Amino acid sequence: MTAILRSERAKGFQVVTIYERGSRADILLIDDNPGDARLVAIAFRRTPLPTQVRIAETAEQGLALLQGKDEAASHRRPDLVFLDLNLPSMHGLTFLELVKRDPALSSIPVLVLSSSSATKDIADSYDRHANGFVTKPSTLEGYLALADCISEYWFKVVQTPETSRGASSPSFF
Repeated sequence: MTAILRSERAKGFQVVTIYERGSRADILLIDDNPGDARLVAIAFRRTPLPTQVRIAETAEQGLALLQGKDEAASHRRPDLVFLDLNLPSMHGLTFLELVKRDPALSSIPVLVLSSSSATKDIADSYDRHANGFVTKPSTLEGYLALADCISEYWFKVVQTPETSRGASSPSFF
């Protein structure tokens, strides 16, 4: 993978990723299941890139964090949001619609992380502009593998508007 990125850089492309930004990756996890939230946090602590996982137990708490209406919102904007669908009060799909309709938030990647693998849930998530849909693993090993894959793709390969705005590209290769 790094050989491909080096090749693209040699052709004059500027690749600015979260990894190249040289700072930690910030994840907002919106999940009401403390066991699942703990597994996600453990898995991302074990990835090579420093990562902070903030947890909101409801969609309303997650929205308040993103909109800066929560006292903990002084943290910087997350690089990635993990969203469970079946949340108390506001459903995950409603949260997804609100975020993707808000010009200030719409560019934040949102991955649905759900215990569901139902075709309707997957289609409904993509219809509301989810950036991905992943069924929750059932073991710690599954969460570790998922965290490695997501870290590699979303933090070392993908450029997002937030990482590309005015950023310089320090060389880690």
